[in-house]
Amino acid sequence: MKMDKVDDVSKNNSTKKVEPKDDSKMDHSKMDHSKMQHGSNPSMGMEGHNHHAMMIADFKKRFYLVLIFTVPIMLLSTMIQKFIGVDWEFSGSKYILLALSSVVFFYGGWPFFKGLVTEIKTKNPGMMFLIGFAITAAYIYSFAVVFGLKGMDFFWELATLILIMLLGHWIEMKSVAGASKELELLVQLMPADAHMVMPDMVHDVKTETLKENDVILVKPGEKVAADGLILEGESYLNESMITGESKPVQKIKGQKVIAGSINGNGSIKVTVSHASKDSYISQLVKLVDNAQKSKSKTQLLADTTAKWLTIIAIVAGIGTFLFWFLTGETLAFAMERMVTVIVICCPHALGLAVPLVVAKSTAISAKNGLLIKDRIAFENSRKITTIVFDKTGTLTVGKFEVSKIVSLKKELTEDEIIRIASA
Repeated sequence: MKMDKVDDVSKNNSTKKVEPKDDSKMDHSKMDHSKMQHGSNPSMGMEGHNHHAMMIADFKKRFYLVLIFTVPIMLLSTMIQKFIGVDWEFSGSKYILLALSSVVFFYGGWPFFKGLVTEIKTKNPGMMFLIGFAITAAYIYSFAVVFGLKGMDFFWELATLILIMLLGHWIEMKSVAGASKELELLVQLMPADAHMVMPDMVHDVKTETLKENDVILVKPGEKVAADGLILEGESYLNESMITGESKPVQKIKGQKVIAGSINGNGSIKVTVSHASKDSYISQLVKLVDNAQKSKSKTQLLADTTAKWLTIIAIVAGIGTFLFWFLTGETLAFAMERMVTVIVICCPHALGLAVPLVVAKSTAISAKNGLLIKDRIAFENSRKITTIVFDKTGTLTVGKFEVSKIVSLKKELTEDEIIRIASA
C-alpha cells in the first residue's frame, strides 16, 4: 500500500483555517505552528507553505544568533565564573554583558513577547505568557543590577531560557514541515491542466477552473484531472497511489473515476462530478491538514500545565517578594528572590520535551507513509493489540515485481530464464 491512514478512534479534530497573511505581520510566536497551511496548489487550500518555510527560517536564524551570543554571556556571568573557578571580570565587562544580553532579550525574545500579548488579549495565559514574563523580569532586574542595584544578574539564565525555547519551537515547526511532504505528494497527484471538450474543439484549461458537468478528455498515460463518470470510451486505470491497489482497474462507460489516477492505453471522456476543491484528493489533503492542526492529549496537557505554572509562578514570585520585604529585608534582596522563583518556574523541559515528542512521532509516521487523520487517535493507537483486514489484494506496495522464478524445464536454470526475459 502506497499510503495508509490511521482511522478515527475519537472525534476531536481541529478544523480551523488560517488565511495567509503579510509576512511582516505574521505572528511567529504561537506554539501551535501546525495551524499553517502547506502546499503550493491554491485549489487544494494549501497556500501557506511558503509562509511556513519562512517561519522555520526565521526561528532557525534567531536560534543560531542567540546561541552565538549565549556563549560569551555565560562566560562573563559571575555565577558561571564562580562555578568553574575563574575570574574573567574586567573594567566594562558588565556593560558588554548587558549589551549582549539586550540583543538576546529583544531579538531572541520577540516571538515570546508577541505570544504574551496574544495570550493576554485572549485571556488565556500559558507558556508564552510565562516565558515572556520571566525573561522580562530577569532583564529588568539585571539591568538595574548593572547600574547600581545590589544583587546578582540573571543574564545567563535569561539567555539559556530563550535559547531552549527557540530550539523547541524550531524543532516543532520542522516536524510539521516534514509531515507536509506527504501532503505535497498528494497535491502532485493532481495534474495542473485538463483537456476540456468544447462543442467544436478541445481546449486546455487549468484544473482548478473545472466545474460540475464539464466534459474532459483523458489521453493514454495521462492523469485524470477531476472526479467524474466516464461519458465515452473505456480503459484500465492505475489507482494505486490512491487506493493502494496495484492492479489496474478496468473502467467502462458510466463508471466513476478518481482524480489523480493514471489512465492506461485507452482515451476516455469524463463528465466532471464536482469542482477540484471537492475532489477525493482535495478531501484527503484537507483531512491530513486538519490532523496536523489538531493537538494530542500530551500537547493539551502541556498547555494546561503551562497555564497553571504561569499562575503558580506569578503568585509564588509576588508572595516571595512580599515575605522578604515585609520581614525587613532590603528591596534588592526581595526582588532578587522574586525573580529567582519566577525564572525557576519557567518550563525549560516542557518547552523542549513536548515538541521533541511531536517531532519524533510525526517524522516516523511520515517516513513509513502514514497519513494521520487524528492526533488523539494516533496517540491512542498504542493500545491496539489486533489489526483486522477486511479483504485480500490491497496490502501491496503499489507496484508489480517478480517475487519468485520457477523453471518448468530442467534444462533452463533460474539465471537462464532471467537472461532470456531481460533480452
